[in-house]
Amino acid sequence: MQVSRLFPSYNTSPQAPDATGMSSSATELAAKIKLGWNIGNTMEAPAVTAWGNPAITEDYVKAVKQQGFNAIRIPCAWDWDWRKDYSWAGDNIHIEDYKTARIKSEWLNRVKEVVGYCVNNDMYVLLNIHYDGGWLEHNCKPEKVDSVSAKQKAYWEQIATAMRDFDEHLMFASANEPAVKTVEEMEALHTYHQTFINAVRSTGGRNSYRVLVVQGPGTNIEKSNDLMNMPSDEIEGRLMAEVHFYSPSQFCILTEDVSWGKMVYYWGKDYHSDIEPERNATYGEEDEVDQSFRLAKSKFVDKGIPVILGEYGTYRRGNSDNVPKELEKHNNSVDHWITYVTGKALENGLIPFWWDTGGLIDRSDYTVKDQRTLDAIMAGANQ
Repeated sequence: MQVSRLFPSYNTSPQAPDATGMSSSATELAAKIKLGWNIGNTMEAPAVTAWGNPAITEDYVKAVKQQGFNAIRIPCAWDWDWRKDYSWAGDNIHIEDYKTARIKSEWLNRVKEVVGYCVNNDMYVLLNIHYDGGWLEHNCKPEKVDSVSAKQKAYWEQIATAMRDFDEHLMFASANEPAVKTVEEMEALHTYHQTFINAVRSTGGRNSYRVLVVQGPGTNIEKSNDLMNMPSDEIEGRLMAEVHFYSPSQFCILTEDVSWGKMVYYWGKDYHSDIEPERNATYGEEDEVDQSFRLAKSKFVDKGIPVILGEYGTYRRGNSDNVPKELEKHNNSVDHWITYVTGKALENGLIPFWWDTGGLIDRSDYTVKDQRTLDAIMAGANQ
């Protein structure tokens, strides 16, 4: 595959392949990861502290590890077009020159520092290009393939070169949640994933063997089953797939009633409310969780392709105007969803990474803010 040269090549110092510290295949590496954690709303924010979280410290990484997680996903921004959308971000813009797609060395060094916090504490790390204003994720279209692939190549050559010396604890992920619904759009996304793989491998060194992660369409299990084929790789057995899970969305995501649906407070066949039945889940309960995860297992895991459940979560209401009438039953529903989904993911070979934006472990003093949620995650992991 030829990628248009809209930007200069950043693969300026390729190295001979180096297998030191890179012995694990994707399947072997997946077996070492028990529970994953997202450091959300931080390094992918327009400016690191813009969404209310402090900068990441090594003590925070240690706190996450202490609670029982041994992997961290770092959603990371590289190319928000802040010239248009976030001019107030000033020096936090991470691109030195948009015409050449050059990433600032200061930002590459800071990301490398945070990755080091994790690797130095024996944590596995998944580093991605996150939403970034949607330059890739909203442009999975034939007419955008050349320009988006060129940018994907330029960025990953730089990222991969900067992070090349880390051992197998570090994995790279091509994207976040690509907006893909059709075969045609999937073909474009497939091209972007192939560009990512080729760019990383071209830098050599340990990157010749690094495990790489590619995202399904919309990171949706059903769409992935219907539309996705894995890209090719020059080394066998070093790819993983990634999906996300927030189902039912009215229970997991909504914080207010909207035109297409009401918030759901009660989930699970034994947790429905008789007092406010309009707040009971009507889809996405235990049997559908089972069905979705079995689908991911048969599509990927059974074929030797590990699956990262890169984001999942549901969150408690009751601290705002939206207070369930049966608050304890609601909290029990949340606990049940977390435990059930965590357990079923692991049972089917999906590695769960909890999505956190500071609500579970305090980013400043590293204390646990929601012990029930943590206990529910661990209960699912220990089933």
